[in-house]
Amino acid sequence: MIAALTDKNKYKKFLKDFKFAFYCLTHPLDGYWDLTHEKRGNILVATVILILVLIARIMFLGVTSFLFVQVNWNRINIFTYIASVIFPLALFVVGNWALTTLFDGKGRLLQIYTASCYSLLPYALITIPLSIVSNVLSDDFAEVVGVIYILSMVWSGILFVCSNMEIHEFSMAKALVFIIATIVAMAIMIFILLLFFSMISQGVSYFIAMYKEIMFRIG
Repeated sequence: MIAALTDKNKYKKFLKDFKFAFYCLTHPLDGYWDLTHEKRGNILVATVILILVLIARIMFLGVTSFLFVQVNWNRINIFTYIASVIFPLALFVVGNWALTTLFDGKGRLLQIYTASCYSLLPYALITIPLSIVSNVLSDDFAEVVGVIYILSMVWSGILFVCSNMEIHEFSMAKALVFIIATIVAMAIMIFILLLFFSMISQGVSYFIAMYKEIMFRIG
């Protein structure tokens, strides 16, 4: 990523592609159509946006005034907090691609990832400055801060639906159905993963117990 940004031509292309992400904010239908059919999506830009979202999440906890957000740091694991963004996103991308492929969805895996990250840009753009500005506001603005924060998520949600519509060439109703179906698929994948790791854990425990028993008898 760093090498790509230090090359002058690649840097200009990155800025152009990043500017296109802003175009998707206000022209989601045209923007996501171009992202897929005109090959204007950029995985590097998508990853940078994802990093900005992670920074926004951390800043919301660590920078936002205590008047608006009370955080018990003894109960917060920052890595778990970061994973709460990356893991669901990865599951959604894989689940959505798997489901839509079976039902004539046009989007490819990397296109779904790119569009999904692009749709998160409003959250990062609003949350980062909001976290900073909150430190000069009184508690009278608590409701305003809350409403703005919710609007950032609603905006991202709308873009999320639009991205699914345009990438897969679905109607809005069909896109919503597949988003809900993907969420169900995510729950199933989590269950399977938990079951798999539980079996692995039990297997490892069994062999450790067997090893200890053998060593005890030999000794």
